[in-house]
Amino acid sequence: MKTRGGGKKEISSEAAPSVRADARRNADALLRAALAVFTESGVDAPMRTIAAKAGVGVGTLYRRFPQRSDLIKAIIRRDLDAQVQAASTLAAKHGPGDALALWMGRLVDFVATKRDLGPALHSGDPAYQALPDFVLGQLTPVLRRLLDAAATSGVIRDDVDADELLNAGLRLATPVNGGDAAQARRMVALLTDGLRRSLSVPAVKE
Repeated sequence: MKTRGGGKKEISSEAAPSVRADARRNADALLRAALAVFTESGVDAPMRTIAAKAGVGVGTLYRRFPQRSDLIKAIIRRDLDAQVQAASTLAAKHGPGDALALWMGRLVDFVATKRDLGPALHSGDPAYQALPDFVLGQLTPVLRRLLDAAATSGVIRDDVDADELLNAGLRLATPVNGGDAAQARRMVALLTDGLRRSLSVPAVKE
């Protein structure tokens, strides 16, 4: 297509989606590479190492994530988005009680990412100051919807507070004393199982 001055456009409208797709692929590759490098070498690993692992130039990395904190926050947000989206997927495939239990179990994987990035997140850098409230603000409404559905179906008690359950789940999802992810999953499963309605036991007459 020609412009008004007679020249040709450098990028046609048909090519734009391809350019955007390439940008998304580069961003995804950078986030995967960054998490792998940070897990193996720590959050202070050279940015050029991340770029090399992602198969892109270091200039591409800095254009997309000018600061190291931008990259780290993007990793958290990617996993946070996956945790949020999982609620709808699980609710569509499973009953309310199972959807809630499976979603709570996924917190272990989400916390694992935060643990690998812990030295940066707990460094006192102001760039991360708003992140905890942002995470809770995204996850709490999702958990509340799962709780409401499970309570309405009669699977769990109807007096469970989403904020309290989420905070408890996040704490239990963090392995302690050298524990592994499997142990954390068992702890979260015990917490979730405790929400289920128990059958009433008749009182024993004396």
